[in-house]
Amino acid sequence: MNRSFPAMKRMRSVLLLSLTALIGLALNGCAYMGLGSRPLSELTQKYTDDTSRFVSVEDLVIHYQDQGSGEVVLMLHGEHSSLHVWDAWAEKLSQNFRVVRLDLPGHGLTGPGKAEDASYDLDYMLNVLDEFMMKLGLDELPIHMVGASYGGFLTWNYALQNPGVLDSMVLVDATGFDQELPPVLAYNTLPVLAGLNSWTLPRYKVKSRLDSMYYEEDRITKDVVRRTQDMMLRQGNRDAFIQVARDMKDQLEEGNNESQRIKYIETPALVMWGESDEWTKTRIMKQFKTHLPNMTLVSYEGVGHLPMQELPVQSSRDVASYLMYGELVSLPDGEKQGW
Repeated sequence: MNRSFPAMKRMRSVLLLSLTALIGLALNGCAYMGLGSRPLSELTQKYTDDTSRFVSVEDLVIHYQDQGSGEVVLMLHGEHSSLHVWDAWAEKLSQNFRVVRLDLPGHGLTGPGKAEDASYDLDYMLNVLDEFMMKLGLDELPIHMVGASYGGFLTWNYALQNPGVLDSMVLVDATGFDQELPPVLAYNTLPVLAGLNSWTLPRYKVKSRLDSMYYEEDRITKDVVRRTQDMMLRQGNRDAFIQVARDMKDQLEEGNNESQRIKYIETPALVMWGESDEWTKTRIMKQFKTHLPNMTLVSYEGVGHLPMQELPVQSSRDVASYLMYGELVSLPDGEKQGW
């Protein structure tokens, strides 16, 4: 009988290894399929660095990063995103400016507020932005505001409501005027599909969403997909995204936004646009070009919705030139960039 002990031990070892492998596969499968939420402690450890800070604003604990010194550049990301989309720009701009970028309410490590019926409409977002700036003392400093996509919508609305406060603004593929939501956002306004999104968010679905934002697919690395999914799976963010999409839809419908008043904005503006953007169409950019006074336009061929990630070197150089000198010092090949 003693001879059977080694065989039994080997069998137990095999069973234990098999069970461990099955558990690992199950956990990886859950992560891939986006089931459940990511613990905030895990995400904080993974996606913060020595420039990261947290500050209480209303019922939020806002995550932001603060680096460099000089005049302040405040950066606002777009919907379904986080402050990390600005990594390349922050590295470049922090050589000459103090760069502050935050995870907006309902996004990134900031996440949603405590109220179950929270709204993320324009008034709420701008109020939070005002309080955030006051908490950091930014409201008393020269400031340049940079916004991408929905962050661009917040930026030009902030300039409109607070004339003379901003030294300049940069709008990157900004939302504005009467327009429909992109399909990957619009489905969040449909109850059945939105309910599915609040339950599961598989990685392939995140990748498909990014495909609609990038022109060059090879720019979408596995790390970008993983980070995007992780941030969307921060507890409460999926429900917040649904409400953000619904608020955006209402605000972009004809007659529900302040686009007709863009012509009154006197803040100097750099408008940046990827010419292959499927989210912010040519029609929208032409309206900015027609109605926004005191603006400089730069557009990029073969670039989609995110120039700061698809063309980080050139786009960061362009925005640095504009913020330092008020103009684009040089354009590629000495040619004028347009449509």
